[in-house]
Amino acid sequence: MLARRVVITGMGILSPVGNTVEEAWNNIKQGKTGIAPIERFDTSHLEVKFGGEVKNFDPVAVFGRREARRTDRITQFALEATRQALEQAQLEITDANRWDIGVILGTGIGGLSTIQEGVIDFYTRGSKAISPLWVPMILSDSPAGKISIDYGIRGANWSLSSACSTGNNAIGEAAAYISRGSAEVMITGATEGGVIDIAVAAFNNMTAISRRNDDPAKASRPFDVDRDGFVMSEGAAVLILESLEFAEKRGAKILGEVVGYGATSDAYHVTAPDESGEGARRAMLMALKDANLTVNDIDYINAHGTSTPLNDKMETFAIKNAFGEQAYNVPVSSTKSMTGHVMGAAAAVEAVFCLKAIEEGYIPPTINLDRQDPELDLDFVPHEGRAKELNYVMSNSFGFGGHNMVAIFGKYKANGK
Repeated sequence: MLARRVVITGMGILSPVGNTVEEAWNNIKQGKTGIAPIERFDTSHLEVKFGGEVKNFDPVAVFGRREARRTDRITQFALEATRQALEQAQLEITDANRWDIGVILGTGIGGLSTIQEGVIDFYTRGSKAISPLWVPMILSDSPAGKISIDYGIRGANWSLSSACSTGNNAIGEAAAYISRGSAEVMITGATEGGVIDIAVAAFNNMTAISRRNDDPAKASRPFDVDRDGFVMSEGAAVLILESLEFAEKRGAKILGEVVGYGATSDAYHVTAPDESGEGARRAMLMALKDANLTVNDIDYINAHGTSTPLNDKMETFAIKNAFGEQAYNVPVSSTKSMTGHVMGAAAAVEAVFCLKAIEEGYIPPTINLDRQDPELDLDFVPHEGRAKELNYVMSNSFGFGGHNMVAIFGKYKANGK
């Protein structure tokens, strides 16, 4: 079957910088950080005491006490982001279309909060204290499954995990379903709820996260010479993807288009990226080939930009090796400087920002870039964003285990490129 165009008609988000698309995007444009001291639990026993929490979200108020107790934070985030996205898309799921709609929604870690709570209960209160719903609550497919159940979606329904590149992985695979004619609509994205004390302790012991307890707002500083690790965050983002024909037939407003997707593996190390950047370089070139574009067509790159010494160096080298001299003409920024690292959901959150950047013709900044690393010499849009017409935006995401996932989003044009 001939490939079909895949468009975006709805978006939803819960993030450290806002719990709606407009709130989150406005804060990103203004360079406002969502990183602050952790408030959901006591951090007195931890070395790192800050992160990027989703704020002002009460699952009991949203779902009711019974349902909130029966779902992990990852599922709660995913359901709320899906509600927002479906509302924007004005997509009604009926008997006439429910078999043509699917869900691919990922998570990097799964129901970690529920895992920790269950283990504590088991060893302090005994075996009878464990909820009979503990297993479905911790499973990484629960968010996707719950979306399908709640909305009566009968098409393909599954979850995936590729660490911190999960969001782009889900979007790329969902787009492929539509492109090859296996679905008309896909609900896709990723969710993460890993800001809990055991995870903070583990990442700290790995020396992967920043320890700037004295100034959390300045802790995430991608491409800066003083960067000392990423900042753990949580959240979710969901996109509604549709075949162009289906969207046009129902008169949907089109927000943008998924035009390219590339995926490779470093086959190198369980946590560290391959310093050569070869896997990342090839993923970018694969996405360009999939989109039938060249490096000259890319107007902006939303970098993975984690604020770790190794990632930022590798990614810069990979961009330069993929784009050649053109790398110096393409603005690159890291919105993780404001959101922190939403881990498995990071690329989904950043997809929302890429699409809003295209819509408004505005490149978000990299904040906290006070002293740019001289080895990293690209245009990282420090401190303040800038207006620019954007037709094609590349979004990079790389994950533990050597996963490299790159997506390219485009401004919707009725006649294509």
